Amino acid sequence: MTDVYTNPLVERYASPEMCELFGNRHRILTWRRIWLALAEAEAQLGLPITRKQIDQLRRTMEDIDFAAAARHEKRLRHDVMAHLHAWGDVAPQARGILHLGATSMDVVDNADLIIMRDALVLIRDWLVNVIAALSDFARKNRDLPCLGYTHYQPAQLTTVGKRACLWTYDFVRDVQEIEYRRQGLRFRGIRGATGTQATFLTLLKGDARKVAQLEKKVAAKLGFAACEPVCGQTYTRKIDAEVAAALAGIAAGAHKFANDIRLLAGMKEIEEPFEASQVGSSAMAYKRNPMRCERITGLARYVLSILTSPFQTAAEQWFERTLDDSSNKRLSIPEAFLAVDGILRVATDVARGLVVYPKVIEARLAAELPFMATEEILMAAVTAGAKGRGKSKSSAAGDRQALHEIIRRHSQAAGREVKLHGRPNDLIQRLASEPAFAGVDLARALDPKRYVGLAPQQVDQFLKAVVRPLLAKYKSVRRKNASLNV
Repeated sequence: MTDVYTNPLVERYASPEMCELFGNRHRILTWRRIWLALAEAEAQLGLPITRKQIDQLRRTMEDIDFAAAARHEKRLRHDVMAHLHAWGDVAPQARGILHLGATSMDVVDNADLIIMRDALVLIRDWLVNVIAALSDFARKNRDLPCLGYTHYQPAQLTTVGKRACLWTYDFVRDVQEIEYRRQGLRFRGIRGATGTQATFLTLLKGDARKVAQLEKKVAAKLGFAACEPVCGQTYTRKIDAEVAAALAGIAAGAHKFANDIRLLAGMKEIEEPFEASQVGSSAMAYKRNPMRCERITGLARYVLSILTSPFQTAAEQWFERTLDDSSNKRLSIPEAFLAVDGILRVATDVARGLVVYPKVIEARLAAELPFMATEEILMAAVTAGAKGRGKSKSSAAGDRQALHEIIRRHSQAAGREVKLHGRPNDLIQRLASEPAFAGVDLARALDPKRYVGLAPQQVDQFLKAVVRPLLAKYKSVRRKNASLNV
């Protein structure tokens, strides 16, 4: 439809798998899985539920009449009861045993936990794809020298591969955090209206052991080994906030990565992929705008802004529960997942297609390296002067302070030429004209690889110790197609 608002997260950004996971049909199917698991467990513990009733529920599991549910909800003003009635319409023999002893949150909360658990797997898999692509890029460029930047000012040299490791490590930490949150998700439990299991205790004739068995059976049927140790009508909304915080962590790291690429693109050192027929600007035909990275940063800001809602919801809950969580939760949690899914799709696409321009990097090094090489040149001049003392025509030969003053004076003059007149950095030519530096191999002093420290070795160590084990652990994660709609 084009005449009503549609969510861009679904239409443009998130993957079909994530959109389906938070779709209405999957949500109701998850509710039905919980109702069926509860009925099966109650039957196993001796409640009057027949095999025919269970079989009818199984046969009609996917027979969801959303129009009928909407009619029921208009009358009942309760979405869970509406879908109970809608299922009862197509499974009339089982109508009377559906939802036996349960409250709405026995269904809705546990379904939300199941969906979040599955969504975290999708997020983790996207992260693994980003890490794999960035690690390939880091390995390929492990020893390509480039300017480092601190305060966005030229600093000591690093390598393109080492910088890529910084981006990669943020995503590695995100995998660790997502897995921690995913593995920490427990079944809310089958607890009833205020979490006391009073109704189930009545149904099972006061047998607390059977109540515990019921809950354990339902949890196991739905893939949970443990339940929350305590809850009210809802699981604590801090769980949602903690998951949202993990998603926001991904957004922050992706934002940093994308911003770095945007800045590098502005300097023409590294660019995101740009397709042959892609248009950068409707007016300026020459432009290659970093639209993918801009999309990442835009979505990331949205995720970071969402983060306040789950924490405020957790703070606002009264006693065993209030309903002000529901409307907010329906928006904030799915949209945080959808947006991060979209972010990682684009980040995967960018990481796989990064384009490096070594000659531009080399030219920028040539402009700045003379200044950065001055300390090594100074030490070499002192050493050379000391060896040739008495033979040199310069009174500064071997005198560290005098040599320092010569370098300082020429550095200031060269800086003025660059800043005031836009001329090339001529510091090395200036020093070459000084007799005090006649014994120094100035060309050798300007080899960029002399100034990258252990950056290449750090790349190797990081990939071996951190990335390779992670990729081996998740070697079954499929290579996701990130090209659609990015």
